[in-house]
Amino acid sequence: MTPPHDTPPTFRDPRHALGHAGELAAARWFTRHGWYVEAHRWKFGRHDLDLIVRRADLVAFVEVKVRSTPVCGGGEEAIGRQKRRVIEQAAWSWILRHGRPGDQYSFDVVTIAGPKGARRIVHLPDAWRPGWR
Repeated sequence: MTPPHDTPPTFRDPRHALGHAGELAAARWFTRHGWYVEAHRWKFGRHDLDLIVRRADLVAFVEVKVRSTPVCGGGEEAIGRQKRRVIEQAAWSWILRHGRPGDQYSFDVVTIAGPKGARRIVHLPDAWRPGWR
């Protein structure tokens, strides 16, 4: 297991720091709702999976999107076909290494929106289904 780290790496771009903070908030949300965090920022080449969480035999590969304002649309809108394909490839790699017999898989999205101090977390379970399922 790779637990979420409260001390983020040094980021040059404040958007990356915001994204990391969002991932940690999402990990805490999942933990409070009975999920176990299997991995945070699990690496697959130059890509990573934001969160991998488990509840019994259900494993969710979670993409976290943080938005301070709705100007550029909701976070779920930022996950296009190419991004989903990359997430699916990374998930398949994780499954081959760490999957268990009987596991079921879900591709979820967590959006965190609003100004600092008043952000709202929304979990979109089973946000899409890959072709290899």
